[in-house]
Amino acid sequence: MKICFLDNTRFQYSYKDIYSPKLRGAETILINLSNELKAKGHDVIVYNNCLNNDVTDNWKNLDNIKVDNIEFDIAISNADANLFNNIKAKKKFVLSYSLQTIEKFIRKKQMISYIKHKPHYILIGEYHKRNRSKLTTLFGASILSLAVDNIFLKSKLFDNVDCNQAIFTSRPDRNSDLLIKIWKEKIFPNHNNAKLLITPNNNKDTKFNIIERKMKLQNDLINDLLKSRIFLVPGHKAELFCLAAEEARELCIPIVTMGIGSLYERVNHGNTGFVAKNEDEFAHFTIELFKNNKIWNDIRSNLIKLRGSYTWSDCSNNLLKIIS
Repeated sequence: MKICFLDNTRFQYSYKDIYSPKLRGAETILINLSNELKAKGHDVIVYNNCLNNDVTDNWKNLDNIKVDNIEFDIAISNADANLFNNIKAKKKFVLSYSLQTIEKFIRKKQMISYIKHKPHYILIGEYHKRNRSKLTTLFGASILSLAVDNIFLKSKLFDNVDCNQAIFTSRPDRNSDLLIKIWKEKIFPNHNNAKLLITPNNNKDTKFNIIERKMKLQNDLINDLLKSRIFLVPGHKAELFCLAAEEARELCIPIVTMGIGSLYERVNHGNTGFVAKNEDEFAHFTIELFKNNKIWNDIRSNLIKLRGSYTWSDCSNNLLKIIS
């Protein structure tokens, strides 16, 4: 099939940036899906705001759409129905990464293009589907489970994990303040050898062993994760999948969450981590994983058994079922 991906992310990136810290989930997803579909023999072009020196046969700047004048079998837009206005395609799909109320849908000037092109929406979880406005999925909606970069699947696990280190790698605005509050009030006072490695948020506090991790390349992130005993992530109502938690799971790190947003979908309670009902439970489960080696080893063993069970190849196969 002739397939194109469309993305109007303002910053410039291409397939070369697959392990760059500047990428967010949406850009990582697009790179991985386009790579997998091309590897499966499909004719794939990505149109985005990449630099001219990144232009290849299958990565081009959006300005090339009209020049190429190609009719595609499938057009997949990253979150923006307006991008279909310049493309010829038999079937159109939108990869959505937001709940987007009707008010925001209209304010973002999506409504006219939505009605004109009638795209099928691809959502990224049950929480996402349940909470997105039904009016924005009138022309169909499907759920696509996501995977993590191959570098996470291929990384060798560390034998010597730092038994006192917890880590948070999601975005700072995804309830890192809540995590810090629980850490200071309920976790650290009961386990003062513990340290929390956290996404930079101007919240480092040596008094409570809160350490800002350095935002470098993907390998540095992986090394920080592999050293950590626990992944702490309360969750957030805007978190529709949480690739950060999926990355931790793939590296076999027990997760503690409050299940806010989609986080309850990322953790099998008692098997791959714990889903706490409140702040007290969150602190209790965290301290248990720090202090109780049997519980930690049992969950770690469960995670190792699951490792590599879902890849971007599997994800692209599921995408093909949706778009074919």
